[in-house]
Amino acid sequence: MGKLPGVFSMPRMLRHFAATGEGLPPDGAVEVDAPDSALRAALSAARSGVWEPAAELMARTRTARNWDRRGQYSAGLAELALHHIGWLEAWQQERPEDPDLALVAAELEIDRAWEIRTAARARHVTREQFQAFHAVLRDAEPVLRTAADLNPGDPVPWRILIAHAMGVSAPRAVFDAYLDRGREADPHHVGLHARAVQYLAQKWYGSHAEMFEFAESAAAAAPEGSPLRGLPLHAVTEYALEHEAGIGKGPVAWSRIEQLVDAGLSLSAGFEPDDRRAAGFRNHLALALIRSGREAEALEVFRLIGTDARAFPWAYLGDPREIFLLMRQGVRVGVARRTPYFGGSGPAPAAGSPSGAATTGDAATAPVSMAVALAGAPLRDIRTAVLLTGTTMRLAPARGGGTFVEIASSADPPGRRKGMRQTLLGEGGLPRLAGTFSRGEKWPVLVAVKEGADYTLHLYRDGRLVVAHAWWADPAEMPTQEEAAKRATAIAAAYGVADHRPLTAVLRGTDDPRHHLAEAFAALGLPSPPAAFGHRPEPLAEVPGAQLVERRSVFRAIRESLASESDGASNGELPPLS
Repeated sequence: MGKLPGVFSMPRMLRHFAATGEGLPPDGAVEVDAPDSALRAALSAARSGVWEPAAELMARTRTARNWDRRGQYSAGLAELALHHIGWLEAWQQERPEDPDLALVAAELEIDRAWEIRTAARARHVTREQFQAFHAVLRDAEPVLRTAADLNPGDPVPWRILIAHAMGVSAPRAVFDAYLDRGREADPHHVGLHARAVQYLAQKWYGSHAEMFEFAESAAAAAPEGSPLRGLPLHAVTEYALEHEAGIGKGPVAWSRIEQLVDAGLSLSAGFEPDDRRAAGFRNHLALALIRSGREAEALEVFRLIGTDARAFPWAYLGDPREIFLLMRQGVRVGVARRTPYFGGSGPAPAAGSPSGAATTGDAATAPVSMAVALAGAPLRDIRTAVLLTGTTMRLAPARGGGTFVEIASSADPPGRRKGMRQTLLGEGGLPRLAGTFSRGEKWPVLVAVKEGADYTLHLYRDGRLVVAHAWWADPAEMPTQEEAAKRATAIAAAYGVADHRPLTAVLRGTDDPRHHLAEAFAALGLPSPPAAFGHRPEPLAEVPGAQLVERRSVFRAIRESLASESDGASNGELPPLS
Protein backbone atom coordinates (compact mmCIF):
# COMPACT_ATOMS: atom_id res chain seq x y z
CA MET A 1 0.00 0.00 0.00
CA GLY A 2 1.31 3.43 -0.90
CA LYS A 3 1.91 6.32 1.47
CA LEU A 4 -1.31 7.80 2.88
CA PRO A 5 -1.39 11.59 3.16
CA GLY A 6 -2.19 12.73 6.69
CA VAL A 7 -5.06 14.92 5.55
CA PHE A 8 -6.65 11.91 3.86
CA SER A 9 -6.11 8.99 6.18
CA MET A 10 -5.89 10.76 9.58
CA PRO A 11 -4.44 7.51 10.97
CA ARG A 12 -4.14 8.46 14.63
CA MET A 13 -7.71 9.71 14.82
CA LEU A 14 -9.08 6.64 13.05
CA ARG A 15 -7.07 4.32 15.29
CA HIS A 16 -7.99 5.92 18.61
CA PHE A 17 -11.33 7.69 18.11
CA ALA A 18 -13.46 4.70 19.16
CA ALA A 19 -11.46 4.32 22.38
CA THR A 20 -12.11 7.95 23.31
CA GLY A 21 -15.80 7.06 23.56
CA GLU A 22 -15.27 4.58 26.39
CA GLY A 23 -17.34 5.59 29.40
CA LEU A 24 -19.39 8.13 27.44
CA PRO A 25 -23.15 7.61 27.11
CA PRO A 26 -24.55 7.62 23.56
CA ASP A 27 -25.79 10.93 22.18
CA GLY A 28 -29.39 9.81 22.41
CA ALA A 29 -29.14 9.33 26.17
CA VAL A 30 -28.04 12.90 26.87
CA GLU A 31 -30.79 15.18 28.19
CA VAL A 32 -30.46 18.82 29.16
CA ASP A 33 -31.57 19.63 32.72
CA ALA A 34 -33.09 16.18 32.99
CA PRO A 35 -35.58 15.91 35.87
CA ASP A 36 -34.93 13.23 38.45
CA SER A 37 -37.43 10.41 38.80
CA ALA A 38 -39.52 12.24 41.41
CA LEU A 39 -39.86 15.41 39.35
CA ARG A 40 -40.43 13.44 36.15
CA ALA A 41 -43.41 11.69 37.78
CA ALA A 42 -44.85 15.00 39.00
CA LEU A 43 -44.47 16.57 35.57
CA SER A 44 -46.17 13.61 33.94
CA ALA A 45 -49.12 13.86 36.32
CA ALA A 46 -49.38 17.63 35.81
CA ARG A 47 -49.55 17.22 32.05
CA SER A 48 -52.60 15.04 32.71
CA GLY A 49 -54.14 17.77 34.86
CA VAL A 50 -53.28 16.20 38.22
CA TRP A 51 -51.55 18.70 40.53
CA GLU A 52 -51.31 16.78 43.81
CA PRO A 53 -48.00 14.98 43.04
CA ALA A 54 -46.33 18.34 42.33
CA ALA A 55 -47.68 19.79 45.57
CA GLU A 56 -46.50 16.80 47.57
CA LEU A 57 -43.07 16.91 45.93
CA MET A 58 -42.57 20.59 46.74
CA ALA A 59 -43.82 20.13 50.29
CA ARG A 60 -41.21 17.41 50.90
CA THR A 61 -38.38 19.72 49.80
CA ARG A 62 -39.61 22.42 52.17
CA THR A 63 -39.91 20.03 55.11
CA ALA A 64 -36.46 18.56 54.41
CA ARG A 65 -35.01 22.05 53.79
CA ASN A 66 -33.41 20.71 50.63
CA TRP A 67 -33.15 24.13 49.00
CA ASP A 68 -31.07 23.19 45.98
CA ARG A 69 -33.50 20.47 44.95
CA ARG A 70 -36.42 22.75 45.77
CA GLY A 71 -35.09 25.38 43.40
CA GLN A 72 -34.66 22.81 40.63
CA TYR A 73 -38.17 21.47 41.12
CA SER A 74 -39.84 24.87 41.20
CA ALA A 75 -38.05 25.87 38.00
CA GLY A 76 -39.04 22.64 36.25
CA LEU A 77 -42.69 22.93 37.29
CA ALA A 78 -42.85 26.60 36.25
CA GLU A 79 -41.44 25.76 32.83
CA LEU A 80 -44.21 23.22 32.34
CA ALA A 81 -46.87 25.68 33.57
CA LEU A 82 -45.76 28.21 30.98
CA HIS A 83 -47.57 26.18 28.33
CA HIS A 84 -49.71 23.77 30.42
CA ILE A 85 -51.42 26.00 32.98
CA GLY A 86 -54.58 24.04 33.89
CA TRP A 87 -53.06 21.94 36.65
CA LEU A 88 -51.54 25.01 38.32
CA GLU A 89 -54.86 26.85 38.24
CA ALA A 90 -56.53 23.84 39.86
CA TRP A 91 -53.88 23.89 42.59
CA GLN A 92 -54.52 27.61 43.15
CA GLN A 93 -58.25 27.02 43.51
CA GLU A 94 -57.77 24.27 46.09
CA ARG A 95 -54.90 25.76 48.10
CA PRO A 96 -54.56 29.50 47.44
CA GLU A 97 -52.27 30.04 50.48
CA ASP A 98 -49.95 27.13 49.77
CA PRO A 99 -46.33 28.36 50.12
CA ASP A 100 -45.14 25.81 47.58
CA LEU A 101 -47.71 27.01 45.05
CA ALA A 102 -46.54 30.59 45.67
CA LEU A 103 -42.96 29.64 44.85
CA VAL A 104 -43.88 27.95 41.56
CA ALA A 105 -46.12 30.92 40.68
CA ALA A 106 -43.19 33.30 41.28
CA GLU A 107 -40.94 31.29 38.95
CA LEU A 108 -43.70 31.31 36.36
CA GLU A 109 -43.99 35.12 36.38
CA ILE A 110 -40.31 35.50 35.51
CA ASP A 111 -40.64 32.89 32.73
CA ARG A 112 -43.67 34.72 31.31
CA ALA A 113 -41.81 38.00 31.18
CA TRP A 114 -38.85 36.52 29.31
CA GLU A 115 -41.12 34.70 26.89
CA ILE A 116 -42.57 38.08 25.89
CA ARG A 117 -39.20 39.79 25.62
CA THR A 118 -37.72 36.73 23.81
CA ALA A 119 -34.07 35.71 23.79
CA ALA A 120 -33.23 38.24 21.09
CA ARG A 121 -30.64 40.97 21.23
CA ALA A 122 -32.05 44.23 22.50
CA ARG A 123 -31.95 45.83 19.06
CA HIS A 124 -34.28 43.13 17.74
CA VAL A 125 -36.83 43.53 20.52
CA THR A 126 -39.67 45.90 19.66
CA ARG A 127 -40.76 48.76 21.89
CA GLU A 128 -44.05 46.97 22.44
CA GLN A 129 -42.23 43.83 23.59
CA PHE A 130 -40.11 45.81 26.03
CA GLN A 131 -43.17 47.59 27.38
CA ALA A 132 -44.99 44.30 27.89
CA PHE A 133 -41.87 42.72 29.42
CA HIS A 134 -41.55 45.44 32.02
CA ALA A 135 -45.30 45.49 32.64
CA VAL A 136 -45.31 41.78 33.46
CA LEU A 137 -42.31 42.21 35.76
CA ARG A 138 -44.00 45.13 37.55
CA ASP A 139 -47.18 43.13 38.01
CA ALA A 140 -45.15 40.12 39.19
CA GLU A 141 -43.63 41.89 42.20
CA PRO A 142 -46.55 41.16 44.57
CA VAL A 143 -46.47 37.49 43.52
CA LEU A 144 -42.76 37.31 44.25
CA ARG A 145 -43.17 39.08 47.58
CA THR A 146 -45.91 36.64 48.53
CA ALA A 147 -43.58 33.73 47.78
CA ALA A 148 -40.92 35.24 50.04
CA ASP A 149 -43.42 35.98 52.83
CA LEU A 150 -44.94 32.48 52.74
CA ASN A 151 -41.53 30.79 52.67
CA PRO A 152 -39.49 32.20 55.57
CA GLY A 153 -36.08 30.62 55.76
CA ASP A 154 -36.18 29.59 52.09
CA PRO A 155 -33.45 31.11 49.84
CA VAL A 156 -35.19 30.22 46.54
CA PRO A 157 -37.60 33.21 46.50
CA TRP A 158 -34.61 35.54 46.86
CA ARG A 159 -32.90 33.91 43.89
CA ILE A 160 -36.07 34.62 41.89
CA LEU A 161 -36.19 38.19 43.18
CA ILE A 162 -32.61 38.79 42.00
CA ALA A 163 -33.74 37.70 38.52
CA HIS A 164 -36.56 40.23 38.84
CA ALA A 165 -34.10 42.93 39.89
CA MET A 166 -32.00 42.24 36.81
CA GLY A 167 -35.00 42.59 34.53
CA VAL A 168 -36.28 45.88 35.98
CA SER A 169 -32.81 47.42 36.44
CA ALA A 170 -33.40 47.80 40.15
CA PRO A 171 -30.90 49.89 42.15
CA ARG A 172 -27.85 48.11 43.47
CA ALA A 173 -29.15 48.38 47.03
CA VAL A 174 -32.11 46.19 46.06
CA PHE A 175 -29.80 43.45 44.78
CA ASP A 176 -27.69 43.66 47.93
CA ALA A 177 -30.77 43.34 50.11
CA TYR A 178 -32.08 40.33 48.19
CA LEU A 179 -28.70 38.64 48.33
CA ASP A 180 -28.39 39.25 52.08
CA ARG A 181 -31.84 37.80 52.74
CA GLY A 182 -31.10 34.76 50.63
CA ARG A 183 -27.79 34.17 52.39
CA GLU A 184 -29.51 34.47 55.75
CA ALA A 185 -31.75 31.61 54.68
CA ASP A 186 -28.89 29.51 53.32
CA PRO A 187 -25.36 30.96 53.13
CA HIS A 188 -24.30 28.29 50.64
CA HIS A 189 -27.28 27.97 48.28
CA VAL A 190 -25.86 27.31 44.79
CA GLY A 191 -28.77 28.73 42.78
CA LEU A 192 -28.78 32.01 44.70
CA HIS A 193 -25.04 32.53 44.25
CA ALA A 194 -25.03 31.51 40.59
CA ARG A 195 -27.68 34.14 39.89
CA ALA A 196 -25.66 36.71 41.82
CA VAL A 197 -22.62 35.95 39.64
CA GLN A 198 -24.73 36.77 36.59
CA TYR A 199 -25.91 40.04 38.16
CA LEU A 200 -22.31 41.00 38.96
CA ALA A 201 -21.03 40.21 35.47
CA GLN A 202 -19.72 43.21 33.58
CA LYS A 203 -22.41 42.88 30.90
CA TRP A 204 -25.05 43.48 33.59
CA TYR A 205 -24.42 45.60 36.67
CA GLY A 206 -20.96 44.71 37.95
CA SER A 207 -17.40 44.24 36.75
CA HIS A 208 -15.00 41.38 36.11
CA ALA A 209 -13.10 42.18 39.28
CA GLU A 210 -16.20 42.26 41.47
CA MET A 211 -17.64 39.12 39.91
CA PHE A 212 -14.49 37.04 40.45
CA GLU A 213 -13.98 38.39 43.97
CA PHE A 214 -17.55 37.46 44.88
CA ALA A 215 -17.36 33.98 43.35
CA GLU A 216 -14.01 33.14 44.93
CA SER A 217 -15.06 34.47 48.34
CA ALA A 218 -18.32 32.48 48.32
CA ALA A 219 -16.47 29.34 47.24
CA ALA A 220 -13.84 29.74 49.96
CA ALA A 221 -16.53 30.11 52.63
CA ALA A 222 -18.44 27.01 51.51
CA PRO A 223 -17.99 23.75 53.43
CA GLU A 224 -15.52 21.18 52.17
CA GLY A 225 -17.06 19.21 49.32
CA SER A 226 -19.90 21.68 48.71
CA PRO A 227 -20.79 22.16 45.02
CA LEU A 228 -20.75 25.90 45.75
CA ARG A 229 -16.98 25.61 45.64
CA GLY A 230 -17.37 25.39 41.88
CA LEU A 231 -18.91 28.89 41.70
CA PRO A 232 -15.73 30.50 40.26
CA LEU A 233 -16.22 28.35 37.16
CA HIS A 234 -19.49 30.21 36.54
CA ALA A 235 -17.48 33.43 36.64
CA VAL A 236 -14.96 31.96 34.18
CA THR A 237 -17.82 31.28 31.77
CA GLU A 238 -19.19 34.84 32.05
CA TYR A 239 -15.69 36.23 31.51
CA ALA A 240 -15.11 33.97 28.52
CA LEU A 241 -18.12 35.46 26.76
CA GLU A 242 -16.11 38.62 26.23
CA HIS A 243 -12.45 37.63 26.28
CA GLU A 244 -10.35 35.15 24.29
CA ALA A 245 -8.29 32.56 26.10
CA GLY A 246 -4.55 33.00 26.54
CA ILE A 247 -1.89 35.09 28.18
CA GLY A 248 -2.41 38.81 27.70
CA LYS A 249 -5.92 38.30 26.34
CA GLY A 250 -7.98 40.28 28.82
CA PRO A 251 -8.02 42.30 32.02
CA VAL A 252 -7.96 39.21 34.27
CA ALA A 253 -4.61 37.45 34.52
CA TRP A 254 -4.64 34.16 32.63
CA SER A 255 -2.78 32.50 35.51
CA ARG A 256 -5.77 33.31 37.72
CA ILE A 257 -8.18 31.64 35.27
CA GLU A 258 -5.98 28.54 35.12
CA GLN A 259 -5.81 28.34 38.92
CA LEU A 260 -9.60 28.41 39.10
CA VAL A 261 -9.83 25.66 36.49
CA ASP A 262 -7.33 23.53 38.40
CA ALA A 263 -9.32 24.07 41.60
CA GLY A 264 -12.42 22.95 39.71
CA LEU A 265 -10.69 19.73 38.70
CA SER A 266 -9.73 19.04 42.31
CA LEU A 267 -13.30 19.71 43.43
CA SER A 268 -14.71 17.41 40.75
CA ALA A 269 -12.44 14.58 41.89
CA GLY A 270 -14.23 14.58 45.24
CA PHE A 271 -17.60 13.68 43.70
CA GLU A 272 -18.70 10.39 42.21
CA PRO A 273 -19.32 10.08 38.46
CA ASP A 274 -22.86 11.09 37.46
CA ASP A 275 -23.35 12.96 40.76
CA ARG A 276 -26.14 15.42 40.03
CA ARG A 277 -24.84 17.86 42.65
CA ALA A 278 -21.60 18.18 40.71
CA ALA A 279 -23.14 18.29 37.23
CA GLY A 280 -23.74 22.04 37.42
CA PHE A 281 -20.12 23.08 37.92
CA ARG A 282 -18.77 20.16 35.86
CA ASN A 283 -20.52 21.47 32.73
CA HIS A 284 -18.80 24.83 33.26
CA LEU A 285 -15.54 23.02 33.97
CA ALA A 286 -15.71 21.11 30.68
CA LEU A 287 -16.12 24.34 28.73
CA ALA A 288 -13.31 26.02 30.65
CA LEU A 289 -10.94 23.13 29.90
CA ILE A 290 -11.82 23.18 26.21
CA ARG A 291 -11.23 26.92 26.13
CA SER A 292 -7.83 26.36 27.75
CA GLY A 293 -6.79 23.76 25.18
CA ARG A 294 -6.86 20.94 27.77
CA GLU A 295 -8.97 18.52 25.76
CA ALA A 296 -7.77 15.30 27.45
CA GLU A 297 -8.91 16.61 30.83
CA ALA A 298 -12.14 17.90 29.30
CA LEU A 299 -12.87 14.41 27.97
CA GLU A 300 -12.55 12.96 31.47
CA VAL A 301 -14.97 15.59 32.78
CA PHE A 302 -17.46 14.70 30.03
CA ARG A 303 -17.25 11.09 31.25
CA LEU A 304 -18.04 12.25 34.78
CA ILE A 305 -20.99 14.34 33.56
CA GLY A 306 -22.46 11.35 31.76
CA THR A 307 -25.96 12.15 30.51
CA ASP A 308 -26.48 15.16 32.80
CA ALA A 309 -25.95 18.08 30.43
CA ARG A 310 -27.07 21.45 31.79
CA ALA A 311 -28.54 24.37 29.88
CA PHE A 312 -25.73 26.62 31.05
CA PRO A 313 -23.05 27.25 29.97
CA TRP A 314 -23.90 25.66 26.61
CA ALA A 315 -27.01 27.79 26.01
CA TYR A 316 -24.77 30.84 25.66
CA LEU A 317 -23.42 29.30 22.43
CA GLY A 318 -26.63 28.00 20.85
CA ASP A 319 -28.95 25.07 21.37
CA PRO A 320 -27.55 23.61 24.62
CA ARG A 321 -27.91 19.94 23.75
CA GLU A 322 -26.47 20.37 20.26
CA ILE A 323 -23.54 22.41 21.56
CA PHE A 324 -22.86 19.94 24.38
CA LEU A 325 -22.71 17.02 21.94
CA LEU A 326 -20.64 18.97 19.41
CA MET A 327 -18.11 19.98 22.06
CA ARG A 328 -17.91 16.44 23.39
CA GLN A 329 -17.28 15.00 19.94
CA GLY A 330 -14.73 17.69 19.15
CA VAL A 331 -12.81 16.87 22.31
CA ARG A 332 -12.78 13.19 21.34
CA VAL A 333 -11.32 14.06 17.96
CA GLY A 334 -8.67 16.27 19.55
CA VAL A 335 -7.60 13.56 21.99
CA ALA A 336 -7.56 10.87 19.31
CA ARG A 337 -5.35 12.99 17.05
CA ARG A 338 -2.85 13.66 19.83
CA THR A 339 -2.56 10.04 20.92
CA PRO A 340 0.55 8.25 19.57
CA TYR A 341 -0.30 5.79 16.81
CA PHE A 342 1.42 2.84 18.54
CA GLY A 343 1.66 2.03 22.21
CA GLY A 344 0.42 5.25 23.72
CA SER A 345 -2.71 5.88 25.71
CA GLY A 346 -2.14 9.56 26.38
CA PRO A 347 -2.28 12.48 23.97
CA ALA A 348 0.76 13.30 21.91
CA PRO A 349 2.48 16.65 22.53
CA ALA A 350 0.68 19.61 21.07
CA ALA A 351 1.98 21.06 17.87
CA GLY A 352 4.46 23.79 18.55
CA SER A 353 5.64 22.33 21.86
CA PRO A 354 9.32 21.43 22.21
CA SER A 355 8.61 17.74 22.71
CA GLY A 356 6.30 17.67 19.73
CA ALA A 357 8.57 19.46 17.29
CA ALA A 358 9.63 17.68 14.13
CA THR A 359 13.26 16.77 13.71
CA THR A 360 15.29 18.53 11.07
CA GLY A 361 15.13 15.46 8.88
CA ASP A 362 11.35 15.24 9.25
CA ALA A 363 10.92 18.87 8.33
CA ALA A 364 13.12 18.48 5.30
CA THR A 365 11.23 15.50 3.95
CA ALA A 366 7.66 16.44 4.97
CA PRO A 367 5.49 17.00 1.90
CA VAL A 368 3.99 20.46 1.36
CA SER A 369 0.21 20.39 1.75
CA MET A 370 -2.09 22.69 -0.24
CA ALA A 371 -5.88 22.66 -0.29
CA VAL A 372 -8.79 24.53 -1.84
CA ALA A 373 -12.51 23.87 -1.52
CA LEU A 374 -15.52 24.69 -3.68
CA ALA A 375 -18.65 25.27 -1.60
CA GLY A 376 -21.98 25.19 -3.38
CA ALA A 377 -23.38 28.45 -1.99
CA PRO A 378 -22.85 32.21 -2.53
CA LEU A 379 -19.95 33.95 -0.84
CA ARG A 380 -22.21 35.74 1.66
CA ASP A 381 -23.59 32.44 2.98
CA ILE A 382 -20.16 30.82 3.14
CA ARG A 383 -18.73 33.82 4.94
CA THR A 384 -21.30 33.32 7.70
CA ALA A 385 -20.63 29.58 7.84
CA VAL A 386 -16.83 29.78 8.10
CA LEU A 387 -16.99 32.17 11.07
CA LEU A 388 -17.50 29.16 13.31
CA THR A 389 -14.26 27.48 12.23
CA GLY A 390 -12.22 29.99 14.22
CA THR A 391 -9.66 29.96 11.39
CA THR A 392 -8.56 32.75 9.09
CA MET A 393 -9.92 31.84 5.65
CA ARG A 394 -10.01 33.39 2.19
CA LEU A 395 -13.12 33.24 0.02
CA ALA A 396 -13.51 33.96 -3.69
CA PRO A 397 -16.67 33.91 -5.82
CA ALA A 398 -16.87 31.05 -8.32
CA ARG A 399 -18.76 30.66 -11.56
CA GLY A 400 -22.25 29.29 -11.08
CA GLY A 401 -22.85 30.91 -7.69
CA GLY A 402 -20.40 28.83 -5.65
CA THR A 403 -17.49 29.97 -3.51
CA PHE A 404 -13.85 28.88 -3.43
CA VAL A 405 -12.39 28.58 0.09
CA GLU A 406 -8.84 28.23 1.40
CA ILE A 407 -7.05 28.54 4.72
CA ALA A 408 -5.21 31.85 4.77
CA SER A 409 -2.08 32.85 6.62
CA SER A 410 -2.95 33.83 10.18
CA ALA A 411 -1.63 36.86 11.96
CA ASP A 412 -1.23 34.83 15.15
CA PRO A 413 2.40 34.53 16.27
CA PRO A 414 4.03 31.11 15.74
CA GLY A 415 3.81 28.78 18.71
CA ARG A 416 0.83 30.54 20.24
CA ARG A 417 -1.28 28.20 22.31
CA LYS A 418 -4.29 26.97 20.39
CA GLY A 419 -7.64 28.36 21.44
CA MET A 420 -10.87 26.42 21.83
CA ARG A 421 -11.73 26.41 18.13
CA GLN A 422 -8.34 25.06 17.15
CA THR A 423 -8.65 22.39 19.82
CA LEU A 424 -11.98 21.26 18.45
CA LEU A 425 -10.76 21.17 14.88
CA GLY A 426 -7.50 19.43 15.63
CA GLU A 427 -5.35 18.48 12.67
CA GLY A 428 -6.69 17.73 9.22
CA GLY A 429 -6.60 21.12 7.57
CA LEU A 430 -9.24 22.21 5.10
CA PRO A 431 -11.08 18.86 4.84
CA ARG A 432 -11.71 18.95 8.59
CA LEU A 433 -12.81 22.60 8.38
CA ALA A 434 -15.18 21.74 5.53
CA GLY A 435 -16.85 19.25 7.82
CA THR A 436 -17.27 22.04 10.36
CA PHE A 437 -18.64 24.85 8.19
CA SER A 438 -20.94 22.58 6.15
CA ARG A 439 -22.70 21.25 9.25
CA GLY A 440 -26.45 21.84 9.05
CA GLU A 441 -26.27 23.05 5.43
CA LYS A 442 -27.71 21.47 2.29
CA TRP A 443 -24.99 22.53 -0.11
CA PRO A 444 -21.99 20.28 -0.89
CA VAL A 445 -18.33 21.13 -0.38
CA LEU A 446 -15.70 19.57 -2.65
CA VAL A 447 -12.18 19.80 -1.22
CA ALA A 448 -9.08 19.27 -3.34
CA VAL A 449 -5.81 18.57 -1.52
CA LYS A 450 -2.25 18.28 -2.81
CA GLU A 451 0.33 16.71 -0.54
CA GLY A 452 3.67 15.95 -2.11
CA ALA A 453 2.89 14.41 -5.50
CA ASP A 454 -0.50 13.05 -4.42
CA TYR A 455 -3.89 14.68 -5.00
CA THR A 456 -7.05 13.85 -3.06
CA LEU A 457 -10.69 14.84 -3.41
CA HIS A 458 -13.14 14.98 -0.48
CA LEU A 459 -16.89 15.54 -0.67
CA TYR A 460 -18.62 16.87 2.46
CA ARG A 461 -22.32 17.41 3.12
CA ASP A 462 -23.92 18.47 6.40
CA GLY A 463 -20.65 18.08 8.27
CA ARG A 464 -20.00 14.54 7.07
CA LEU A 465 -17.44 13.10 4.72
CA VAL A 466 -19.48 11.46 1.93
CA VAL A 467 -16.58 10.10 -0.11
CA ALA A 468 -12.84 10.57 -0.58
CA HIS A 469 -10.64 9.69 -3.53
CA ALA A 470 -6.91 9.89 -4.19
CA TRP A 471 -4.83 10.01 -7.34
CA TRP A 472 -1.57 8.47 -6.17
CA ALA A 473 1.81 9.13 -7.67
CA ASP A 474 2.12 5.32 -7.79
CA PRO A 475 -0.18 3.95 -10.59
CA ALA A 476 -0.42 0.64 -8.74
CA GLU A 477 -2.74 2.34 -6.27
CA MET A 478 -5.44 3.04 -8.86
CA PRO A 479 -8.92 1.98 -7.59
CA THR A 480 -10.81 -0.87 -9.20
CA GLN A 481 -13.61 -0.13 -11.64
CA GLU A 482 -16.17 -0.98 -8.96
CA GLU A 483 -14.53 1.26 -6.36
CA ALA A 484 -14.25 4.18 -8.77
CA ALA A 485 -17.87 3.79 -9.92
CA LYS A 486 -19.11 3.79 -6.35
CA ARG A 487 -17.20 6.97 -5.53
CA ALA A 488 -18.21 8.66 -8.78
CA THR A 489 -21.88 7.83 -8.22
CA ALA A 490 -21.86 9.43 -4.77
CA ILE A 491 -20.09 12.57 -5.97
CA ALA A 492 -22.23 12.93 -9.10
CA ALA A 493 -25.44 12.58 -7.07
CA ALA A 494 -24.44 15.54 -4.90
CA TYR A 495 -24.33 17.74 -8.01
CA GLY A 496 -27.35 16.33 -9.83
CA VAL A 497 -25.27 14.62 -12.51
CA ALA A 498 -27.14 11.54 -13.77
CA ASP A 499 -24.33 9.81 -15.68
CA HIS A 500 -21.42 8.93 -13.42
CA ARG A 501 -19.38 7.16 -16.11
CA PRO A 502 -17.27 10.15 -17.28
CA LEU A 503 -16.28 10.85 -13.68
CA THR A 504 -15.58 7.16 -13.06
CA ALA A 505 -13.08 7.20 -15.93
CA VAL A 506 -11.42 10.30 -14.49
CA LEU A 507 -11.09 8.73 -11.04
CA ARG A 508 -9.24 5.77 -12.59
CA GLY A 509 -6.77 8.01 -14.41
CA THR A 510 -3.09 7.28 -13.98
CA ASP A 511 -1.52 10.28 -15.69
CA ASP A 512 -0.93 13.75 -14.27
CA PRO A 513 -3.03 13.90 -11.03
CA ARG A 514 -3.49 17.68 -11.31
CA HIS A 515 -4.95 17.23 -14.78
CA HIS A 516 -7.34 14.54 -13.55
CA LEU A 517 -8.46 16.81 -10.73
CA ALA A 518 -9.44 19.50 -13.25
CA GLU A 519 -11.22 16.85 -15.34
CA ALA A 520 -13.22 15.76 -12.30
CA PHE A 521 -14.48 19.30 -11.73
CA ALA A 522 -15.36 19.62 -15.42
CA ALA A 523 -17.25 16.28 -15.41
CA LEU A 524 -19.42 17.68 -12.64
CA GLY A 525 -20.05 20.96 -14.46
CA LEU A 526 -18.05 22.88 -11.86
CA PRO A 527 -15.56 25.70 -12.40
CA SER A 528 -11.94 24.60 -12.53
CA PRO A 529 -9.80 24.96 -9.40
CA PRO A 530 -7.68 28.12 -9.37
CA ALA A 531 -4.82 27.89 -11.86
CA ALA A 532 -2.22 28.37 -9.13
CA PHE A 533 -3.56 25.48 -7.03
CA GLY A 534 -0.91 22.80 -6.67
CA HIS A 535 1.87 25.22 -7.56
CA ARG A 536 1.87 27.66 -4.66
CA PRO A 537 0.10 28.14 -1.33
CA GLU A 538 -2.99 30.36 -1.11
CA PRO A 539 -3.89 30.39 -4.80
CA LEU A 540 -6.98 32.51 -4.11
CA ALA A 541 -4.89 35.47 -2.96
CA GLU A 542 -4.79 36.92 -6.48
CA VAL A 543 -8.33 36.00 -7.50
CA PRO A 544 -10.53 39.05 -8.16
CA GLY A 545 -13.16 39.57 -5.49
CA ALA A 546 -11.41 37.39 -2.90
CA GLN A 547 -12.16 38.28 0.72
CA LEU A 548 -10.35 37.48 3.94
CA VAL A 549 -12.37 36.26 6.93
CA GLU A 550 -10.22 36.70 10.04
CA ARG A 551 -10.32 34.09 12.82
CA ARG A 552 -12.70 34.83 15.69
CA SER A 553 -12.91 33.65 19.22
CA VAL A 554 -15.58 31.01 19.66
CA PHE A 555 -17.98 33.36 21.40
CA ARG A 556 -17.54 36.23 18.98
CA ALA A 557 -17.87 33.90 16.00
CA ILE A 558 -21.09 32.37 17.25
CA ARG A 559 -22.59 35.76 18.05
CA GLU A 560 -21.71 37.06 14.59
CA SER A 561 -23.02 33.92 12.95
CA LEU A 562 -26.32 34.12 14.82
CA ALA A 563 -26.67 37.79 13.95
CA SER A 564 -26.09 37.02 10.26
CA GLU A 565 -28.81 34.37 10.05
CA SER A 566 -31.61 36.49 8.61
CA ASP A 567 -30.71 39.14 11.18
CA GLY A 568 -33.81 37.96 12.98
CA ALA A 569 -34.98 38.20 16.54
CA SER A 570 -34.89 34.48 17.08
CA ASN A 571 -31.11 34.43 16.91
CA GLY A 572 -30.12 36.83 19.61
CA GLU A 573 -28.62 36.57 23.04
CA LEU A 574 -30.14 34.14 25.45
CA PRO A 575 -31.62 35.44 28.67
CA PRO A 576 -28.89 35.17 31.28
CA LEU A 577 -31.20 33.52 33.78
CA SER A 578 -29.88 30.02 34.31
